[in-house]
Amino acid sequence: MPEVTARYRPGTPCWVDLMAGDQQAALDFYRDLFGWQGEVGPAEFGGYAICSLNGRPVAGIGPQTVPAGEPLPPVVWTTYLATDDADATRAAVDAAGGTTLMPAVDVGTVGRMLVASDPTGAVFGVWQPLDFFGAHVVNEPGALTWNDLHTSDVGAASAFLGAVFGAETAEIAGMPGHLGIKVEGRTVGGVTGLQTDPPGSPSHWRVWFAADDTDSTVDALVKAGGTVLVPPADGPAGRSALVADPQGAAFAVITPA
Repeated sequence: MPEVTARYRPGTPCWVDLMAGDQQAALDFYRDLFGWQGEVGPAEFGGYAICSLNGRPVAGIGPQTVPAGEPLPPVVWTTYLATDDADATRAAVDAAGGTTLMPAVDVGTVGRMLVASDPTGAVFGVWQPLDFFGAHVVNEPGALTWNDLHTSDVGAASAFLGAVFGAETAEIAGMPGHLGIKVEGRTVGGVTGLQTDPPGSPSHWRVWFAADDTDSTVDALVKAGGTVLVPPADGPAGRSALVADPQGAAFAVITPA
């Protein structure tokens, strides 16, 4: 069922967001592409916007902020993994060879978060829910449907997920070289190598959004100034494409088989 009504189990992707150089342009782009509704948020939250699909939260879009004189980082989608205790997760990240990039902080009364990277350099967020547990709808057109970790060392990345979140990894039937991330026996994401990524790609989490029709979604993206990185093609999970929005943030779209 695409509607989520309870908090996510620790280690499960629960939210995605984008820090954009031009926040309003990003809000407009994803509104037109996926039908999201969102507007610049309150100043006390840095203008962060909660985007919704048919009234249900699906993703966040905020403005990039960096210290004066520092260059803006690349615009990327960030995957957040659920936790029951952000501070304990930070300690586990450090103990398992990861790096804390932003220590745990309170986000008003909605939750507590941190940003870290695993030993292979893949950046991810961690979300401890209070008033807000994450995406309220998944696995329907315009909503998040999959998150996978593309890594330079599948073994090291898998061991890290196990040490920090208690997640297990196992081969996905029909998808050689692609492991499923299992939380309490349920597959919640994937881990794969960088063999299908452009040479020199760093380890990263890839965000997938569902689409009614991958080809028409890609056509609309191109007309709106986006870029096709890997054109639509059929695969074991459905017809998918890898694309980037006009500000360079890469994501995948898929019409599930």
